[in-house]
This record gives sequence, C-alpha cells and structure tokens, in this order.
Amino acid sequence: MKNTKSAGLHDLKSTVLEIAEIAKQCPENLQTICFEILLRQQLGALPASKVKDDADKDDKKKDDKIDDKDIFDKQSLVLSQDDLLDKDLHVKVKHFMKKNEVTLEHLNNLFYKEEGTVKTLYEDLKSTRLAESQIRVALLLSLQSAISNGEFKFETEAVRAECNTRKCLDKPNFAANFKNRANYFDGAYEESMKLSEEGRIALAALIKQLQ
Repeated sequence: MKNTKSAGLHDLKSTVLEIAEIAKQCPENLQTICFEILLRQQLGALPASKVKDDADKDDKKKDDKIDDKDIFDKQSLVLSQDDLLDKDLHVKVKHFMKKNEVTLEHLNNLFYKEEGTVKTLYEDLKSTRLAESQIRVALLLSLQSAISNGEFKFETEAVRAECNTRKCLDKPNFAANFKNRANYFDGAYEESMKLSEEGRIALAALIKQLQ
C-alpha cells in the first residue's frame, strides 16, 4: 500500500512539474491560469472542452479590453469636438450677430471648437462660380477669426490656400476678384484685409444661406 501511495505521489509530482514546464511557455500574464487549468484537467476536475472554453474566454477578455480602448479613444475624439458657446464669442461678434439676426445655432452649423481652436464644419460653399466662391471663403475666414479676436479680417494667402484646397482657385483673376468686390472691404487689395460694413452684411446673408 505504501509503495502504491509513493508511486502515486511520484506520478503526481512528475505531472505537476511537467505542467509547470508547459505553463512557462505561455505569456507571463497567462502562466498561472494555464497551470491551474492544466492541473485541474489532469486531476479530472475539468473536461478538455472546459479548458478550451476557459482559454477562449481569456482571449475574449483581451479582445474586449482592446475594443473598450478603441471605443474610449473614439468617444474622446467626439467629446473633444465641442459646440461654440456664448462665452466663446468675442463681444464684437455678438454685436454683429444681434445686428444681423445671426444666431449661435447658425454659427454651430458652420464651426466647432476643438481644444480651444475654432475649426470649420461647412463643406459646400453653394456656388459653382470661382470668383464668388473666393469671396465666400474670404468672408467665412474673417468670421472664423473674429469669433476669437473680434477682428473681421483675413489673410489673402490663407484665402488662396483654402480656395486651392476646395478646387475653386481662380488663379489668373485672384486679385481682380477682390477688387471687383471692393465695397466688401476696408482699403485696397493687400496681404491682410478687413470687412467693411457692407462686407459684414454680405457675411450675415451667407451664413444664413449655408444653413
């Protein structure tokens, strides 16, 4: 009886050592659970199918963690894109809005705020004419600037770059297009231009048209 018991203990010891060696081949964070599963299976506590199920569940947990991170990242991105609030608007923009019956909702259909920076939402300028599209870009860039600093100003090179991106750059007539709408701007064509009162009225009309 003693010999049988000793033989059984020897076999159990060998089995445990063998399982331990197998478990060492698994990733470090899985070694313990692998050891426990294999040992329980060897002792008859678990059928082979249960071992597979546990392994599948563990893989699913890892996948779930990845999916949760992906979801968190996407939610963080969405949450970082905020609507403009009244407190974000310069007092001069508020005055412009009141005078021309432009609402905060109008602005939020065209712009959003990301990490404190005002960015554009609009895609369609609703014009197929290059000259008109150029002027609309200028008006909208002046508004984007004014939201933060109160100055309805734009850089002509910024307009050129935006028109190029939107495939509406009228390169041969770029300067002439501004001169043809001189009433919209204070002063002559130059690198930095500011909207006149007529230009602000045109901007207000454009804002409503793009809704």
